[in-house]
Amino acid sequence: MTDLVNYQLDGKIATITMQNGKVNAMSPDHIAAINGALDQAEQEKAAVVVLAGKPGIFSAGFDLKVFQADAREGVEMVRAGSRLCRRLLAFPMPVLAVCTGHSLAQGCFTLMACDFRIGVEGPFQLGLNEIQIGMTMHHFGIELPRARLTPACFQRAITTAQMFSPQEAVEGGFLDKIVPADALPATVQAEANRLAGLNLVAHHVTKLKMRASLLKTLDDAIELDYQEQLALLA
Repeated sequence: MTDLVNYQLDGKIATITMQNGKVNAMSPDHIAAINGALDQAEQEKAAVVVLAGKPGIFSAGFDLKVFQADAREGVEMVRAGSRLCRRLLAFPMPVLAVCTGHSLAQGCFTLMACDFRIGVEGPFQLGLNEIQIGMTMHHFGIELPRARLTPACFQRAITTAQMFSPQEAVEGGFLDKIVPADALPATVQAEANRLAGLNLVAHHVTKLKMRASLLKTLDDAIELDYQEQLALLA
């Protein structure tokens, strides 16, 4: 589709591979490209979406250069990233995330917004490093992990910026399972095939019922974050 993502439809499985530079930094253009690929998956009536990183990295989070270059654009980028996660949580088809290595900050928020998350074994780290790099966690960045992580992992991830190994990430709720690197393609294919066999209407209606309260909380958080961040620029 673009230089920032690769989109492929194989039967009923739409695979979106992020490919934005060395660490898949989620810039405004990258977020827009992911949304464009999701649009295409809907238009082509795929049965499941696979969202993958590249070897060694899922995503290191937002493109920090955007914050440094233009504070207002940084605010818009955060809102776009939160809206992307909100879209994934309510997406009309199952979304399978493939965490191919490290994942930080917005990368982990994106993982937490997917329906099923497969990671790869290895010396990788996953976590929310906002406090470590001097950023106060936004409301969205608290509410989504609160819903998706275990209570103990949530506390450590948010307040101490702890990094987690892939196995610890499964135990804490960032991932659903991990496999050796050589088993990843077959595992992803098998899980995608399983998800593609679901009744999509039942899946979507159930997902919206199950997450109705969370989606409302996140909608409020996105708006509150936006207004607070704009006020800081005034």
